[in-house]
Amino acid sequence: MTVLVVGASGATGRLVVEQLLKSGKRLKIMVRNNSNLSTYAWTHPQLTLINASVLALSDNQLTDLVKDCSAVISCLGHNLTLHGMFAAPRALVTDATAKLCRAIIRNQRETKVKFILMNSSGVRNQQLNEQVSNAEKAVLFTLRHLLPPHRDNEQAAAYLNSQIGANHPLVEWVCVRPDSLINQPLRSHYSLHPSPLRSAIFDAGSSSRINVACFMRDLICEDRLWHEWRGKMPILYDNQQ
Repeated sequence: MTVLVVGASGATGRLVVEQLLKSGKRLKIMVRNNSNLSTYAWTHPQLTLINASVLALSDNQLTDLVKDCSAVISCLGHNLTLHGMFAAPRALVTDATAKLCRAIIRNQRETKVKFILMNSSGVRNQQLNEQVSNAEKAVLFTLRHLLPPHRDNEQAAAYLNSQIGANHPLVEWVCVRPDSLINQPLRSHYSLHPSPLRSAIFDAGSSSRINVACFMRDLICEDRLWHEWRGKMPILYDNQQ
């Protein structure tokens, strides 16, 4: 099994890479800057490094890149700086999600390819009609119109729900929604839920990056877990909450 990871040099992405390598998976990783990769990943014989931006590759290049991949993971996100939030590309996550899914579809593999998108607990699952308070609706409305990263995450999730759907013949997906991401050195117990148990705006919990990485790894490695969450948008909370 070969897995493509984009956004692999980010704070969560590099942990995903390490966890998959430790599980014996063969990886292709796409990065623009490899300085954030650990020595373990950088020198691993099961890893192929592609220095590129997914949006800069042609459709044919990307189709060829995913041809032998049985799974694709996107850990792309915007840097939380003024330049990172407001400079182009403002629809990085959405455009990359659409481009990767189209590349998977063009290959017409006999078995479905798994696609995992890292998203945010502030994004609602429209398929479940998740309810939020009027105050939270007001804040999300403001974020949607003033902060491009939030709108981008919403549109990426909407693409998977509406354009790929739950029964696509070539692509299966899971949209992982961590709450406030934190750094912890070791994996801990965590819980998964179809919808938020708390307000992402007024009562946010925490999700350690290593737990998110381990969950993504397990989605790839464990068929039972994949079948439980495919076509869904699980929320991940660290259990000490």
